[in-house]
Amino acid sequence: MALEASLVEFRRRWRSEIRGEPTAPPGPTSPKRRRSEGSPEPEHQSQEDGVPWKCLPGSPSRDRGIAGSRYLKLAESLLDDRPDITSEEGKPRAKDTSRTLVEQLISDLNEINEIPFFDIQLPYEIALKIFHYLDRKELGRCAQVSKAWKVLAEDEILWYHVCQTEGFLTDSEVTAYTSWKEALKERRTQESLLRTNWKNRTGAVSQLHYELGKVLCDVHTSDGVVLAGYTSGDIRLWDTRTSGLAESFLETTPHLDHSGQSHQVSFVRINKSLAVAAYENGSIDVWCLQVGREPIHHYQHNQKIQALALCPETATIATASSFEIKMERPDDRGCWRSCCSFQTQKLVNFLHLIQNSEGCPVAVAAAEEIVYLLKPDVPEKILHSTYGHTVTSLDVSLDKAAFGVKSYGWFSNNGNKIHVYSLQTGQCITSLGNSAGDFSCINLKDSPPYLLVTGNRDRRVRVYDMRCSKSLCSFYAHHLGVSAVRMDDWKVVSGGEEGLTCTWDQRMGTKLWEMHARHPVRYIWFNSQTLITANIPDEKNPRGASIMDDDLTAHRRHRGTINVYDFSVHQRSYESILPICRSSYNEVIGYNYNIGLAVPYDHV
Repeated sequence: MALEASLVEFRRRWRSEIRGEPTAPPGPTSPKRRRSEGSPEPEHQSQEDGVPWKCLPGSPSRDRGIAGSRYLKLAESLLDDRPDITSEEGKPRAKDTSRTLVEQLISDLNEINEIPFFDIQLPYEIALKIFHYLDRKELGRCAQVSKAWKVLAEDEILWYHVCQTEGFLTDSEVTAYTSWKEALKERRTQESLLRTNWKNRTGAVSQLHYELGKVLCDVHTSDGVVLAGYTSGDIRLWDTRTSGLAESFLETTPHLDHSGQSHQVSFVRINKSLAVAAYENGSIDVWCLQVGREPIHHYQHNQKIQALALCPETATIATASSFEIKMERPDDRGCWRSCCSFQTQKLVNFLHLIQNSEGCPVAVAAAEEIVYLLKPDVPEKILHSTYGHTVTSLDVSLDKAAFGVKSYGWFSNNGNKIHVYSLQTGQCITSLGNSAGDFSCINLKDSPPYLLVTGNRDRRVRVYDMRCSKSLCSFYAHHLGVSAVRMDDWKVVSGGEEGLTCTWDQRMGTKLWEMHARHPVRYIWFNSQTLITANIPDEKNPRGASIMDDDLTAHRRHRGTINVYDFSVHQRSYESILPICRSSYNEVIGYNYNIGLAVPYDHV
């Protein structure tokens, strides 16, 4: 009753004020200040429906501007105690006498602004489309706004998209969980555990051995599948994603066994569908991983092969022999053809092959001091050439090429540098570094955006930011020089000529742990749960490497090793780790409690 009386009094005072009647008993009042010194505008009154209205100075007449205003209709409904303004459908709305003054005011504001006061009423599909652009943290914040937003922010379609965006979704996990939000939460928990295992050196290590009399020549990895070539000409394949490290071998071309030439493997490359091996006699074998063990294609070069490249995305192979670079790929019918060939002025040292945005293979080759950009049906283009400045390393991403250039010697005041070129424009983007040693290795394609990591002969590993052309961090790593390097968003793994593998925390600038082997580290690959390193000896035919020699210990020292570090296992006792780490030779494996990994006794 008190609220109803307040509303009646409010209407009475409002009606009296608009009509010009005094709302308080007459008495002495102070004169009001005028807004301007000029003469006030004349006030005019209008009368409609028997109610006189007082128009303020400077306001438009009721007939022109305010006649159709919804504000005026609201005032009329309040003053005359009539039904509320009509709805959008044209039907009159009944007056709700149960509302309080505050609720009535909020309802009036909602009708005036044509949108709800505390929420925006949208179709569910449109609201879902808007929330589709939010990430994981933003969805969590929106879920705390209201119950309606909570229901919308926890929609399974949104969290399915978040799982895809953050890379936690594969085909095998589509039906593994009942809620995509819970699936993402579990995957992030596993990722946190893996990072802790990396930092604390918790896991197991195993070695991919092969029979006696074989020395490791080259290693390459694609998504955890390891391809290795040996001096005997044999090709071996391991799948490190399985618990038993399944091993298989690939058969070589039959006529190679009777040619009388050297069968030693020079290079091996692998992608998701193909495996390629190049031999010392200039022959190339190509296998399809889905078909079988026999080669599906074979071709021959007249001279030794200096470089081999395989496109990661497509079935395109590039080889460099003598002063010729040749590209091979299958046609629409599946028959392998030579799509193009190029001539170089000098022998090729480095060769990389990628696929551009148009789906065309692009090769980047370094021959002494000249860097070539090669495309099919287009004449070869020279990206960089400075006489006497030899290219010491090369790596290529989808749109950039980075290579280290040796300085001219004591004639030049500038040190060795890294040049980064754009593959679209062919122009130099930036030049990095000023080191006294040669840049022995570069990793650009696997590094985070705008970053690259390099290894140098001056024993240091450096991370560069291409946006500011500065070094973000530098580690004193290997006393004989850096031979291999790779990084992700928080760690750097480097290998040295002395056989040492080091793991660094990029943000803290500290070394996490290290492992030592006998031969130089020539290859490094890792993902969130596995680290693969290859220690390849420089001498391919040492004494004791033959199976006919009596000193088998010498063979184990000189054969080279492929080490697989698994950080997905939890910290367990030595008895549980021991079966995983046994090699094919049934060697005795010891556990090094200083580093938290299982290693052979001769490495402890």
